[in-house]
Amino acid sequence: MFSGIITAVGRVSGASKAAGGLRLRVDAGSLDLKDVAVGDSIAVDGACLTVVARNARTFQADVSGETLACTTGYAAGARVNLEKALRAADRLGGHLVSGHVDGVGSVARLEAAGDNRLLVVAAPKELAKYVARKGSIAVNGVSLTVNTVNGAEFAVNLIPHTVTATNLGELRAGDKVNLEVDMLARYLERLQSVNSER
Repeated sequence: MFSGIITAVGRVSGASKAAGGLRLRVDAGSLDLKDVAVGDSIAVDGACLTVVARNARTFQADVSGETLACTTGYAAGARVNLEKALRAADRLGGHLVSGHVDGVGSVARLEAAGDNRLLVVAAPKELAKYVARKGSIAVNGVSLTVNTVNGAEFAVNLIPHTVTATNLGELRAGDKVNLEVDMLARYLERLQSVNSER
């Protein structure tokens, strides 16, 4: 589990084909890897990946075909948001994020709103129903509160810290982003569908 509070922005330093997916190498930037062991989880742009090798500055992770199919992918050189998995005693400053990306959205616009930025994202039709005003959503792994919803589009506010501490401030119209909807919405839908089948 993760909180959606990004600890560092790293960079994909390499990706090679592996059985059924990719072997990813990530320069961890300012993320402290001293307490990271092989088998630990790190969210990379919102996708929970398992560390298979590491040194003082980089780690490697295998990315499955399923993860590649529902994310933006991992191009060499791309800047990526990083968060280590939560420990039981950690503060939950964002919202509970599983690291299971639901799909890819498209940036409609990113514009100044005073000192902040307004990010508007078009969600895929099948995910839009889970996005609610004042609900939570993870965009590239960042925990955000939905301000408005208009059809499949939703808007979130980015405070200056989020702009500088994540890769969201670099987005442009048309860019693709990883989306994870609030897990409670998914469970509620499943419960409703099971009840309606009875």
